[in-house]
Parts: sequence; C-alpha cells; structure tokens
Amino acid sequence: MSAMQSLFADDLLRRLEHSGVVAVLVVDEVRHAVPLARALLAGGVKVMELTLRTPAALEALAAIRGEVPEMLAGIGTILNPVQARAAAAAGAAFGVAPGMNPRVISAAQEAGLPFAPGIATPSEMEAAMELGCRELKFFPAESLGGVAYLKNIYAPYAHLGVRFMPLGGLKATNIEPYLKEPFTLALGGSWIATRDLIRAAAWDQITNHAAEARQIVDRVRRGGAV
Repeated sequence: MSAMQSLFADDLLRRLEHSGVVAVLVVDEVRHAVPLARALLAGGVKVMELTLRTPAALEALAAIRGEVPEMLAGIGTILNPVQARAAAAAGAAFGVAPGMNPRVISAAQEAGLPFAPGIATPSEMEAAMELGCRELKFFPAESLGGVAYLKNIYAPYAHLGVRFMPLGGLKATNIEPYLKEPFTLALGGSWIATRDLIRAAAWDQITNHAAEARQIVDRVRRGGAV
C-alpha cells in the first residue's frame, strides 16, 4: 500500500509544521478571545485550537477570525456530527477530536473541514486511515506511554505517511522528544494558556509560555533559527 494523500491542504500542513505547537484552549468568555490570540502571537505561537468545552468557542472563533486574521484557529473536542458541521460553518481552519468516531469523520469530510480524529491504538489508527485520515491526534499522549509507545505503534504504518498531533500531559519540560520525531506534525499545548490564566487575563504570562514553546520548537527543528 502506497503513501496516503492528506485531506489537509499543503499550506495548512506547512503552517502547522512550522508552528510546531498548537495552543489548546478553553475559553469561557468571548471577550477574552482576541487578547488571548494576540498574546499567543506575541510569543510566536501562530496556531490555536478552541475546544468545544464551553458555549463560547464558536463565537470566540468568529472574533479571532475577524480581528486577528493572522492567527490560524481551529476547533477541538468535536464529539458529534452537528459540532463538526458547526465548526466548518464557523470557518474553523481545522477540526480535532479526542476519539475516533466514524460519523464525526464523515460529517467533517462532507463539510470540507480538515479533521484529525483521536487515536490511542493501532486498531484505531487503521480505522481512521480507512476513512481517509492521514493526520491523527495521539491522545492522551503521556498517559499512553509517550514517545516510546507512539514510535512503536507508528512503525508498521510509517510508509503510509501518517503524522500525529500529540496531546495530553505535555509541557515545556517533555515536548522535545516528540518534536525530534518526523511523525510529529505539531504538538497540542494546553499548558501554554490554561483556563485559569485565560480567566485571569494573564496575557503577559501566556505570552511568556508561548515564547518558551516557540524557542524549544526552533531549537529542535531549525537549529535555533527564529
């Protein structure tokens, strides 16, 4: 079997890979969306994932798309087909889910939403790839065994070009091994802007976390280039 074709546009893949890290966010109030996006950009993180864990996510996406267009904003925690269609209609750059639900994948594809389902096992990988997904979320990354486990389950499928967006238990002190692997498209970083930091409008601290993540990505992937 030959390498799979990605459902993500080339430009989207380049932007994800260049960013190396995706800020994964829980936003409770729409008024925080724009300053949050600007704080992340100030630290060099240019991709964010607004999770559908609060009712504010889609409205926050609209605010960011309108006022901070240079930020690549996707939607995460997509758990059903209705949410997949809503994310696409709201203009999400991509969609992500914690699990591998065939109905959600189909809805995302029908709506034209680049979508990465969550996988934890080889069987889930095969099911996702059977449905045309080449980019996959690896979740919960550290709880499953981290890079060592991911390398093992990736090996039989390496020739297919599958790539991962690991998330779960990641922080500045443990992301480097993931970034060294060619199968990592970009990391999901929920530590960069936690829910508490966003609620506190701690934009300077969020910028500092983003800058720290940016420096690690640049050091590992581009030999320190900014």
